[in-house]
Formats: sequence, C-alpha cells, structure tokens
Amino acid sequence: MADNIDSASPISDADENDVKYGFKRPEMYSTDLAGTIAKYDRHVFLCYKGPKDWPPRLEASDADPLPKVFASVLKARKDDITVKTNLTIFGGGDAGEFADGDVLIFPDRKQYRGLKESDVDSFVDDVLVNGKPWADGLQENFISSHIFVCAHEKRDMRCGVCGPALIEKLKEDIKARGLKDKLFVSPCSHIGGHKYAGNLIIFGPNPEGKITGHWYGYVTPEDVPELLDEHVAMGVIIKRLWRGQMGASSEDGEKVAEQKLRNGTYDKKSKKREEINRGNSENTSGCCQGANGFSCCRDGNLEVSEEEELKEPLEVDGPNGMAKLPSWIGSWEQHDVLAAAAVVGAVATVAVAYSLFRRSG
Repeated sequence: MADNIDSASPISDADENDVKYGFKRPEMYSTDLAGTIAKYDRHVFLCYKGPKDWPPRLEASDADPLPKVFASVLKARKDDITVKTNLTIFGGGDAGEFADGDVLIFPDRKQYRGLKESDVDSFVDDVLVNGKPWADGLQENFISSHIFVCAHEKRDMRCGVCGPALIEKLKEDIKARGLKDKLFVSPCSHIGGHKYAGNLIIFGPNPEGKITGHWYGYVTPEDVPELLDEHVAMGVIIKRLWRGQMGASSEDGEKVAEQKLRNGTYDKKSKKREEINRGNSENTSGCCQGANGFSCCRDGNLEVSEEEELKEPLEVDGPNGMAKLPSWIGSWEQHDVLAAAAVVGAVATVAVAYSLFRRSG
C-alpha cells in the first residue's frame, strides 16, 4: 500500500491553481452571461504599468497617482459628461506599443500620448466633457482593432490565472494569421465579473465598418481560434461566451444575439429576414457605472451587425453598389477602395464629356 502511495503522481501546483482559479473551476459555464454588463457608450483606457504592479484598488492607490487622479476627476465632472463612460487601466505590452500615460478612446479610435497627473483636468474638460481635441496634446487616429484581457491578479486570482494564458494564446494565433500589426492584445485591470474569468473585450469594426465593443466571459485558450475566425473575421457573436455590447442595453443586446445566432452558429434564416428589413435600427438609452461610482448617460444607437461571407474579397450591396469589406481588412482599405472608385468615376465622366464635344464639333 505504501508503495502505491509513493508512486502516485502528485497534483502539481499548476493543476491545483487551474481547478481553484483557472479554466477547470466548478463555476465555469454555470451562469447565463448575456446581460452581465452595464450600459455605456464610451470606453477610455489609460496605459499605466502592468498587471504585476497593479494593487487591488488601482484607481484608489496613493502609490499610483495617475490612475487615481484620472478616476477622481471623472467622478468630480460626472454631471458635466453627457456620454456614458467607463475607465479601465491597461498594460503597455512587451513590444512597447504603448507607454504610461497613453490614452485610447473607443468607439472614437482616438489616441493621446504621455498624459500626466497635471494634465488630467484639461484633458477631461476638452475631450470628455466638450468633445474636442485636447488643446495640450496631439490627437492621433488609429485603425487597429484591440482585445483587452482582464489580468488583474491582485484584485482576483481567477483573472490572474486565466488572463495571462489567454493573452499568450491570442498573441500566438494573431501572429499565425498575419494580423500582428492590425490586432493588438493588452492586459487590463478590473472590468467587473471576475467570476466569469477569462474575461475580455474586443473592440473593432463590424462588417458595416462601425466600431463595436463586445464583452466575453468564460473564455478559454481553446475558444481563441473561434473568436478570431468568427467574431473578428466575420462579426459573428459567439453567444455562449457573450456578456454584452458597448452602446446597447442588455435587453436589446440579447435580442440581437437571439436573432443572429443559435448557440454560436450563424442563423441563415435570420439573415434572410434581415435582408428584407435592412436599414431598420433600434435606439437605446441608459446609464452605466464606471470607476469609483462615476456614471453618466446619453442616448445611443444599437448597432446590428451583419455577417459577411469571406469567399469574395468584395461584396456589393444596396442600390448604389456600395462596396463592403470583411472585418479582416482594415477600415483604411475600404476608404482607399472608395477613393479609387471616385477617381475612376471622375475619369469616366471626363471621357464621356470629351466624346460628346468631339461629336458636336
């Protein structure tokens, strides 16, 4: 008997962590995820250090003045901000794409670099209150898509265990698909719902080119290929993992998911109905909860995405023959296509006019 005990394989610390905090937790898949985020219309991400350096309550830490000042100013100006806004901290990444003080804003896809504590008041006043470029800094536009993965270890070990594994797998698969410069992955601080770890948010264009922010929970490394090939490539919501969408109420978001999907599979009959009723939209409004109790309200439009087939690089839709590109292709490429089409049309018009002139002469 003793020999059997000695020869038995002990449970490793990694396996024990996976059962207690990781993807083998008993609570995995125990909750219906749809509707587990509050309504909001804008997400501000502040780059500051990394997960290993973040204390449990980052926005309240005296040792970390920039996130604390930012969250405090947002709370103080909440009555002046008319757009429902969330603030989240993210890490810059190993490749140095972002540095402390850089700010990303979705769905605007605006970027500001090098924000300091002394700049926060003017930044919030110019950009978030008055909706204009920051007078003291350069505003940049970016076209890349972003995935933020909660990896806030000191806030909750579930995201501390699941987050890094998801980030590693995402970066590996993104590189394999040749999307390294078009799709960025960053760790982020608490976004709510640690019990749903792994948690992530995908920001990028839907097939119509509108920027959406979709939240997912209970994500494992095995789900990463599906998220990239279905959601990122075609705008198809993976319902079994979907928590909600920026800019839509949980009720309206659930209606979208029911219409578009059946357990993560695209429903072709729904697409037929959409094609008949194309152009209809539904307005939503409400409030969301941000950092330190900060919240604000505005009316927003629920963006209903449509799956695009990837068999052809271009599809023509509508009476004007508007070209629509799959989400793999950045919105800048669609802009270039439309610009080229305009030039060709102008040249054709001049040619016809010249031909008529010759005939009249």
